[in-house]
This record gives sequence, C-alpha cells and structure tokens, in this order.
Amino acid sequence: MPEPLPAELAAALDATRRRRGPFGESISYVAEATSTNDIAATLAAAGAREGTIVIAGAQTAGRGRLGRTWFSPPGAGLYMSIVLRSQAAAPFVTLAAGVAVADGVRAATGLPLELKWPNDVVTSGARGPAPRRKIGGILAEASSSADGVEYIVLGVGVNLTPAAYPREIADRASCVEIELGRSVDAGAIAGEILSALASWWPSLTAGDGARLLGRWRTLSPSASGAAVECEAGGGRLHGITAGIDDTGALLVRGAGGVERIVAGQVVWKP
Repeated sequence: MPEPLPAELAAALDATRRRRGPFGESISYVAEATSTNDIAATLAAAGAREGTIVIAGAQTAGRGRLGRTWFSPPGAGLYMSIVLRSQAAAPFVTLAAGVAVADGVRAATGLPLELKWPNDVVTSGARGPAPRRKIGGILAEASSSADGVEYIVLGVGVNLTPAAYPREIADRASCVEIELGRSVDAGAIAGEILSALASWWPSLTAGDGARLLGRWRTLSPSASGAAVECEAGGGRLHGITAGIDDTGALLVRGAGGVERIVAGQVVWKP
C-alpha cells in the first residue's frame, strides 16, 4: 500500500511542480518495494495515466538490463519508476531517460555526468584516465498489444550516498555524494530529472527525436572511438564505436565494416 511521501521529498518535488508537466502529478511512495517497476506496471495495467510516479526508499529485487540486479539498499539511492503511454516516443525512451538523469543530476548538484550506451549514467572522464564509474541506470519495460505499445514503465536508479556495494560491482560503482564530496537532496534530484524529461516529451511524442539524439551524443563521448566487444550477427564482434544512428542503435566498426547493435551485451574495453 502507498505511504505518505516523506516531508523533505515532498517539499523538494513541489519546488519543480510547474516544470514537471504531467510527470509526478500522481506519486506513490513506499518505504520498501520488490521493484518500483513492478508496482508501476500494476498501476499502468489498471489504467494509471501517463506521468504516474512510483518512488521507493529501498528495493529488495531491483533489476537492470539483461536480468542483472540493481543494488538498492535503504536510503542510499533514488529508486523511481514512471508510467508512459506514448507510442511515438517509445523508440527514444531509454536514451531520453539517460539524458534526463545526466542533466537532472547536474542541474540539482552541479555534478557533470556522462552516458554509456545504452542505459548507463557514469562519472565524467574529465578527471583523467581513471575508469568511469556507474552512478545510475535505466530500465524501460513495455507492454504491447496488437495495436502497439499500451504503456512503458521507465525505471530510474541513481546512487546517491555511499553504500557497501557487492564485490562484483564495487570497483565499477560510485555515488553522487562521493563524487561531490558533500550531501545531496534526493527530492531535488528527482524533481530535476522529471523536469528534464518533461522538457523533451513534447518533441518525442511528436516523433521527433533529432534534438534529443544530438544531446545524447554530446553526453556520450564513449559512443565514438571506444574499443568494445559485443554480440552481432550471431557471433562476437570486436571493434571501435562509431556513434549512434538516428534510431539510437550503437554503431561499431569491425573488420567487416560497420554493424548496428540494437540489443545484447556490450563489453567496454579499457
């Protein structure tokens, strides 16, 4: 059952109300969830309108892309899911969310972040050759019928405060507070992310993703010139990233030419 939105979270979100458009007119909060995406999907299937938000203080079964677990301990992150219903915007949702998280965190805190295809928000490479560490992730899950997309549940996870990360991700993860060296306001970050998404939404629902793709490319220097290993054509492709195309697919130049990568695992080489 939904619980009262914590006062500090409510106050911070209220400050961005006019800029958020439909995003967050209805907010459900729970102290603990298996996954905010699961709750949002249940609400969407019951008819929840576009922009409905679910926020949790912790997740016991948070998930990421390719069935991976999203580490979601109490009070350490922003765990939020959004109900979307635009078929025209569907192809751009994951990229739009990445842009919204990177720009939203920067607007709220001043911390510059970058994007790594397709759904990772990482620390900026401006500090030198150290590997970029993951700050946030996106998971978009759609429900479709014969008529097309019925709804999309867009999950957003952002690491805010230090936590005892599992050993398998400890060397690849970071959080906003560690990178800034000071405390941050979860509500302000949530509000700015939603405001950023709202700013893109009119063009995306009109089927125009050109400006968004331009912004995504600016925020993702690793999408060009980085060594990767990925799945392509039923085998493994070793190559160099060559940007994204106008559908958001990653382009990788290998020995046989340029391949479009639309799904599957991509391993980024040092």
